Amino acid sequence: MEKFEGYIFTALCSTNFLISCLLFSRVTREQREPYMDEIFHVPQAQKYCHGKFNEWDPMITTLPGLYLVSVGVIKPVVWLADLTGAVVCSTAMLRFINLLFNCGNLYLLYLLVCKLHLREKVFPDDEFLSALSLSTFPVLYFFNFLYYTDAGSTFFILFTYLMTLYGCHKASAFLGVCSVLFRQTNIIWVAFCAGTLVASKMDEAWKVEHTKKRDEKSPPSQVPLSFSGAKKVMHFMLEFLTSPGHVKAVLLVAWPYAVVGLGFLAFVVLNDGIVVGDRTSHEACLNFPQLFYFFSFALFFSLPVSLCYYRVLRFLQALKKQPLFFLFVTGVSLLLVWKFTFVHRYLLADNRHFPFYVWKRLFQRHELARFLLVPAYVFAGWNFLDSFKSRSLFWSLGFLACLVAATVPQKLLEFRYFIVPYLMYRLHMPLPSLPRLLVEFSLYTAVNAATLYIFISKTFHWPDSTATQRFMW
Repeated sequence: MEKFEGYIFTALCSTNFLISCLLFSRVTREQREPYMDEIFHVPQAQKYCHGKFNEWDPMITTLPGLYLVSVGVIKPVVWLADLTGAVVCSTAMLRFINLLFNCGNLYLLYLLVCKLHLREKVFPDDEFLSALSLSTFPVLYFFNFLYYTDAGSTFFILFTYLMTLYGCHKASAFLGVCSVLFRQTNIIWVAFCAGTLVASKMDEAWKVEHTKKRDEKSPPSQVPLSFSGAKKVMHFMLEFLTSPGHVKAVLLVAWPYAVVGLGFLAFVVLNDGIVVGDRTSHEACLNFPQLFYFFSFALFFSLPVSLCYYRVLRFLQALKKQPLFFLFVTGVSLLLVWKFTFVHRYLLADNRHFPFYVWKRLFQRHELARFLLVPAYVFAGWNFLDSFKSRSLFWSLGFLACLVAATVPQKLLEFRYFIVPYLMYRLHMPLPSLPRLLVEFSLYTAVNAATLYIFISKTFHWPDSTATQRFMW
């Protein structure tokens, strides 16, 4: 049976790679020259290909992980195949690296689905289709065809988390360093991996305390959507984090991640900030509505697997049961939207990105539009939390803390920043049924087909430029 499943997965990977190669060929034929951020990434990688490791484009804001991996893959192929000329480290060759990362992401997603849902009684087809669907997640899949950091960044974060789940914490920490070399903000998800170990220890202590106060049949901890529940949890966390015994038990397991964290802190001090290169366009701020944008984004892309009639009914029941709590949440959300909405100049000026049109046609339609969306944000946030009801209390809190850290400081509304948190969210949802997975895969396929068609066919020109412009995520 396992051998048969192996054949199915191999065929699945091969078919996915073949289709991706055909799409890659079409995209590359239509857009041969570097486009958008590729105008910085491609020349920098080509410098590394020629051994010029001491030259750096000051406009690049990320560390050189993508270029180092690209050279590490391309150079051995060049030597083995005796290739010369323009094909070596060409734009197309560099972009192809991300197709390899796409294959790796598919395999890692499959392993993660199997590991996270080991106890769920499902058919192998569910696991295969779930991994395939997630590997075609539209925002991630689109950037497999361009020379961006997203595919590699996602690969190393998924690999880091997989090693954490298998208990290989030294390997996980090393892979976490690799992920940070692709994108500095990945340190948040390295911290998340360490946080899962802390959450596990806290869950054990919570259950012991809960059992003592009540009985052995007490339910597993969940996120408490009430004032009293929040107060109780905060008091417990304070006691846990100030207990030398608990802290020692955590450090004995999580010390490799602590070493990575200290190393990253040293980098921030020496670099005088997280960003390398151009910092003017990447200034941190408290853009709390980014969290609401992510909840809405997650709701849309998870509609086939997360939303159903019963969940809407539960939301209405929760509103009826705790009206004051939801009124408080709505009030706080309105305040955050009012006082902490920031708009990056790129969002208003660059009409090549889809967020430009979302902002223009939704948020700029009327000055009250951003406030009228708050009830939708509240529902999207509730739906997000409700999807984690099978997860433990402290794991959920750790994930939410990392989500806030990954989204709120970003001034620019950029859907690429939502890739890793969305995949983490979707991976930890209960494994959907086969019909729901088919609907999800169909949705992703339709969105991918539409975005690639628009990118290839719906070109336009700016009045002051002869260069061909294309729409993209």
